Amino acid sequence: MAKRIDVADLDIYYGAFKAVENVSLSVEPRSVTAFIGPSGCGKSTVLRSLNRMHEVIPGAYVEGKVLLDGQDIYASDVDPVNVRRTIGMVFQRPNPFPTMSIYENVIAGLRLEGGKRRKGEMDDIVEKSLRGANLWEEVKDRLSRPGSGLSGGQQQRLCIARAIAVEPQVLLMDEPCSALDPISTLAIEDLIEELKERFTIVIVTHNMQQAARVSDTTGFFNLSAVGKPGRLVEMAPTETMFSTPTQQATEDYISGRFG
Repeated sequence: MAKRIDVADLDIYYGAFKAVENVSLSVEPRSVTAFIGPSGCGKSTVLRSLNRMHEVIPGAYVEGKVLLDGQDIYASDVDPVNVRRTIGMVFQRPNPFPTMSIYENVIAGLRLEGGKRRKGEMDDIVEKSLRGANLWEEVKDRLSRPGSGLSGGQQQRLCIARAIAVEPQVLLMDEPCSALDPISTLAIEDLIEELKERFTIVIVTHNMQQAARVSDTTGFFNLSAVGKPGRLVEMAPTETMFSTPTQQATEDYISGRFG
């Protein structure tokens, strides 16, 4: 089941440095939300806080709440590993495990969970996940070959297959197309459109046309000056955001006057 995310009064720190200030937003189930804004405005930091991924950096912590269907993912009794299983992440650069085959890459997350599964069950999961990532037809005859031998666009879809194999409810994507060529980018965008039928998706993108094409809702982040915390300036249905934003800073960014 795709889940809803509610963020309330979120401040994000790296040690003494406050990177993001006072972010509140909601993400509807089975929708695509895009975060846009200039470099350094905190959009990737916010994304990584949605599955506690930023905590892997020493000294990083948050204040405020991130609720997944009403449950605070930062509550003291919540295991961050379980959070990251429920809320999967696809990174900017495709990162298949280089020593693993395509097959092993897809089930890497399931192997980490432990437990015994039959070979037939694993085969089914691999096929379903690769079909879900629109990659099955391209790789079904070479599943035992290294994932690192695929093209960049195929590697990114392999990483998406790996993320969805553990059946998360939310998918976070941090600039998933920035390292890809235009044709691969289009393939990922088409895939996002299909995946939102099953998942809640949040994507960070530098490409405003991409945000306009793939998202239902867009949030614009900005910062008042270098070294100041990033903030969410406004968030609205994508069509509204790109036609009639309420804030001048949003309009300036979207029209290319800065950023």
